[in-house]
Formats: sequence, C-alpha cells, structure tokens
Amino acid sequence: MTKFSPRVSIGLPVYNGDNYLIETLDSLLAQTYTDFELIICDNASTDGTAEICQAYAARDDRIRYFRNETNVGAARNYNLTWEYARGEYFKWAAHDDPCAPQLIERCVTALDSMPDVIMAYGRTILIDSQGDIIEYHTDGFNLVSPHPHERLRQSFRASAWCHPVFGLIRRDVLARTGLIGAYPSSDKVLLGELAILGKCHEVPEFLAYRRLHPQISTEVNKTDESMMAWFDPMAKGKTLAPRFRRFVELIKAIERAKLPAGDRVKCYVELLRFYLEPSRLRGAEKDLVQLGRAAKRFLTGAIPSRK
Repeated sequence: MTKFSPRVSIGLPVYNGDNYLIETLDSLLAQTYTDFELIICDNASTDGTAEICQAYAARDDRIRYFRNETNVGAARNYNLTWEYARGEYFKWAAHDDPCAPQLIERCVTALDSMPDVIMAYGRTILIDSQGDIIEYHTDGFNLVSPHPHERLRQSFRASAWCHPVFGLIRRDVLARTGLIGAYPSSDKVLLGELAILGKCHEVPEFLAYRRLHPQISTEVNKTDESMMAWFDPMAKGKTLAPRFRRFVELIKAIERAKLPAGDRVKCYVELLRFYLEPSRLRGAEKDLVQLGRAAKRFLTGAIPSRK
C-alpha cells in the first residue's frame, strides 16, 4: 500500500470551537481542489469539539485528528499542525472562519504558475457571528518587489489584520521561519519574515472569510498579560514587553534569511524606521515600564538582605 502524500496540508488548530467548527469543516471539505489532508489539533477542548472532529474523521479519510492531553497554548497548537503536515503546500485554517470552495484551487494555481512566489492568499470578507457580511476587506499584502527590504516595508504598511497568514504557503519556506511564536502578534512577525523570504500573491477574488464575534481571542483577551497566556499558558507572570519582543524577533528573522550583506542592512534600516516612528515609540513606553519592573525584581532577588 502506498502512503498517501497530498500536495496540500491544511492545519486547523482548535480549542472549544464547537460553535462554528461544523461550518468551517464543511467549507474545507467542499473545496474544488481535493488533493489535501486536513490536520486538526484539538487543544484539550472541554466542549463538543472532540465529538465533532471524530465524527468527521470517521467519514473522510483526508482528516487526521490529534488531541492534546493538556492545553499547550495557541502558538504550540498552531505549530503542531505544521509539524504533522506532509504536503508541498501548507495552510492554516481558523475553526471559525469558513472559506469559498475555490480558495485552495486558486492558491495552488498561483503557486504552481509563479515559482518565485512563496505564499498566495485570497481577499477577505469580514462577517459577523451570524455570517452576515460586514465588509469586503483588502489586506494589501500583494508583495511583488524583487527586493526583500521593499517587501518588508510594504508588509509594515499593510492592513493591521493578519489574514494573509492563513494563505497557502510553500512548506519548505515556512520551515525556514520561526513559525508562530509564543507571544502576542507573533503572526505579524511571521508575515514580516515571509515578506523577507519571497514574493506574496493576492488572488484578486474574495475567497476567505474572517468572522468577528465575541469569542475571538482579541475580544476575550483584553490585556497583554491575558493574550500572552493565550499564546503560552506557561508564560503567566513572566516579563512581557511584547513590542520589544517583536522587534527582537524581526532581527532574528532577518538573520535567518541569510541575505546578501547589502539586502540585510537595508532590511535593518526598514525595521528601525518602522519602530522609530513616534506612534511606535509611544507604544514602547509600556514595554519600558514592564522591563523596569522586571529588572527591579531581579536586582531585589539578587542582592542579599542586610537584616
């Protein structure tokens, strides 16, 4: 018996997602492009998620269902779906975001026809909890420049939403990145790293949906501390400084890309320009306060008491 080796792997991380999971699974299984595997990583859900996944896996052998014994955090769960993947192309899928039937087909066609493109994604339709359309959204992540620093600059100016991270990505290129980091807005860092590594193509059709509802992570987690714990439950009580962390991670991304010296320097310049903008500096004040408190705790603990 030959081992099934699909061209496309779809990774669906989920935690307590029985509210919209069925609709999303139906939309993925209805894709016009059928040579794919669907990898579901259930992050120790306590609702009806497991039963839904098991039922779907029993009737479609393209589905591979994995369940974590404990909640390992959103970042680790996302990356587990990638680790289990076997396809040439990889796509993350959110449990509450359905997609049009042609999404995978259009993205595969784009990547097959443009070898220098590393990621393809469809335009996004924002919908509400009932599925009604809110807005036709343009992400602005169509990065066609041959120069890494120009693509990085454009990625910084693209929409604050990170919808393109759910595009179809060449798996060997994704393997060169830091994947989804265990800190807030790590998806933005990943998009920046992908921009450095290659061109990104926006399919000129509205094929992806983003559902805005009260249970999405940005609504449930209103503070940096809460969002950090969502990404990584083991980070509770640790120093945050998320903006500084993103800056450092982008430096690492530039180094990982192994660019020629001239391109590397130009990427550093773009990164500094972005983070030295007045609006960014104002946001960094919170990071400095957090780092100051962490330094004080460290020094207090390191200096022996004189009593």
